[in-house]
Amino acid sequence: MRFGFGDILAYVVYPFVVCKRRFPLMSFIVSRVCTMLVILFVLGFAVFGLMELAPGDIVDQLMMQQLMSTESKIGQAEQMLAEEQLAASRRDLGLDRPFYEQYGMWLNRVFVHGDLGVSLISRAPVLFLIGSRLVNSMLLNLISLVLITVSSFALGVWFSSKAGGAVDLAATFFALVLHAFPGILLLILLQLFASVSGLFPVTGYPSFPFSENPGRFVFSYAHHIFLPLLAAFLGGLGGTMRMIRATMLDQLGQPYITSLRARGISERRVYFNHAFRNTLNPYITGSANLLAGLFSGSLVLEIIFAYPGVGRLMYEAVIQEDINLVLANIMFISALVLVGMVLADITLALVDPRIRYGKE
Repeated sequence: MRFGFGDILAYVVYPFVVCKRRFPLMSFIVSRVCTMLVILFVLGFAVFGLMELAPGDIVDQLMMQQLMSTESKIGQAEQMLAEEQLAASRRDLGLDRPFYEQYGMWLNRVFVHGDLGVSLISRAPVLFLIGSRLVNSMLLNLISLVLITVSSFALGVWFSSKAGGAVDLAATFFALVLHAFPGILLLILLQLFASVSGLFPVTGYPSFPFSENPGRFVFSYAHHIFLPLLAAFLGGLGGTMRMIRATMLDQLGQPYITSLRARGISERRVYFNHAFRNTLNPYITGSANLLAGLFSGSLVLEIIFAYPGVGRLMYEAVIQEDINLVLANIMFISALVLVGMVLADITLALVDPRIRYGKE
């Protein structure tokens, strides 16, 4: 019996079709994970290519630092020896190879050996450097996300009940100003306020470790992080509150709301049991983008307020052209954003019974 290409394709595709019909949500998650891996692969390839286009490399920077630290003039023999050392250093680090070969070596090291490599500057393990900063960035961004979510829902629902009034117009105006205000300018103004008033420190992190005095560290951390947290909160509040208010007003104008009111159902139940539930869908969809915006915005925040997070670590790695550290940082943050999008899609299916992936 001979098999044609169509028969072989059918045998390959048929199990996926059956699995998608029986386990639609699981099939959706697997497909999104595969898509994530492809996106991360392309992203890593692009990062290696862009770093290759940058003038010089980390070996040149290290040599320039040595030259700047020595005041004596270098003769021709010493210069030739230095060039040989540069070539040997590039060969040891694999920087003499094309960027696509370097990327292949990095992928082999990560997926086969489970090793992210070491920093080319500090020679410390990349995983240790990211882990030491990750807790700080996650704490800052998760606190911001919780505050933005709670405040946006509370204010958005309340202002939607006052639609058209003076309070609603004022709130809409200030929300639009906050949404359009440049984040970096807000950070600089808050730091100037801290410097002039002396009420808050100009840095975002205590000068002593947690292990030294845990109780004192908590209060000191809250004092140091207040202004950075305020900047992140104000930057995300305006757009999120306007979205929830607009969604509530859209739901309140739907025919099913008129029908509920005609049946004598209380306004409180109309708001919270019916209209409010339907505002969750757009927020859950946009929460992944909000989290991505917080992480990207925290890069500038961590630089201005000297906050020891992943964003500042990535900035320092880019300046020093530490490719191992740059790629690991970008991959990790991108993976967090993509995982957040997958979790948002799963949450949508759990919250809204009308959404069923893979079913017609």
